[in-house]
Amino acid sequence: MTYRYKREPLSIEEADRLLNAAQTPEERLCIWGLLETGLRVAELAALTRDQIQWQQRAIRVKGKGGPYGKRSKLRVVPLSERVRPIFEHYFALNDRFPFSKRTIQRIVKDVANRAHISRPVTPHVLRHTFSVLWIHKGGSTRALQLILGHDHLSTTEIYLNLSPEHVLQEFQAKW
Repeated sequence: MTYRYKREPLSIEEADRLLNAAQTPEERLCIWGLLETGLRVAELAALTRDQIQWQQRAIRVKGKGGPYGKRSKLRVVPLSERVRPIFEHYFALNDRFPFSKRTIQRIVKDVANRAHISRPVTPHVLRHTFSVLWIHKGGSTRALQLILGHDHLSTTEIYLNLSPEHVLQEFQAKW
């Protein structure tokens, strides 16, 4: 019986192909913005210049949740050195992110097709890929929980469905 992720993240090779397939500045803004931050598509679509803390290299996000789903839950998402110049270039001239959720979803799908990724790629798959890459690079589960904005660690663990091969590799590397 083959192991299947609950949500299938992109492999490192697929993520690289996707990043390289983004041709226009707008496509890079969407693809790199999602894959390098782990933001939800709605959070990226609602992003404004005022939310970016340039000196702290972070984004302050009012995310999902809070009392009665009012998007009142505030969290800080680190801004990587790879995505920072893309955001600086765009937000130097603009106040708001230029695309709606649906447009971002379409851009992700178009770039994934251009990258010859055969399975469906959505913004949420990029969020899941960010999470798996975070863990593979040695980031803590607790820090990932805070970056993703989850109330419970068990919610974050949904993203960490490691294959048996990954478990064996980690055991052999650490034991």
